[in-house]
Amino acid sequence: MRIDKFLNCVNITKRRAISEDMCKSGVVSINEIIVKPAKVVKVGDIITIKYLKHSSNYEVLEIPTTKTIPKTMQSKYVKEL
Repeated sequence: MRIDKFLNCVNITKRRAISEDMCKSGVVSINEIIVKPAKVVKVGDIITIKYLKHSSNYEVLEIPTTKTIPKTMQSKYVKEL
């Protein structure tokens, strides 16, 4: 699954366009490598999102099979580090 779709699907970002813009701006990295929106996410990857004052790290636990998941199921797919 693409990184921009993944961030939207697991409710880290509200819209896919936002996650796509974040990737194009260079604030999203997977395993410490800055990625483009089409980069494929795999189980075990560490996703880092750099905000203005802090950064958030997430570990990919599972890839969702549906387009959206309920916010209550987020912990099944990603773990915040």
